[in-house]
Amino acid sequence: MDTSRLDKLLAFIQNEPEDEFLKYALATEYLRLNDTEKALSYYEDLVNNHPGYTGTYYHLGKLYEALNRKSDSITIYEKGMEITKAKRDMHAFSELQSVYRSAKGFEEDDDDEY
Repeated sequence: MDTSRLDKLLAFIQNEPEDEFLKYALATEYLRLNDTEKALSYYEDLVNNHPGYTGTYYHLGKLYEALNRKSDSITIYEKGMEITKAKRDMHAFSELQSVYRSAKGFEEDDDDEY
């Protein structure tokens, strides 16, 4: 019998409960399985306990948007932009800036602080 991807990830996380990549993979897998509550808990754990794991901010913000939590998405995009800018990860910064501007309702030629 083939073990599911989720079962494998859950087995791995038991051995490495603070592994940020495994937490991210679990969040992504739960989201793929439409279990938004569990996905949300893993993404929020990542931003609270592993703030340097920059890939989280985009996906958590998008999940907040899907859950009609627009102000939370804007806040998480702002936090992500601060962190990616400090890390000089301009690709991630640019992606976050784009979704942030969209969430705020800015047009392409509008100016804002980011």
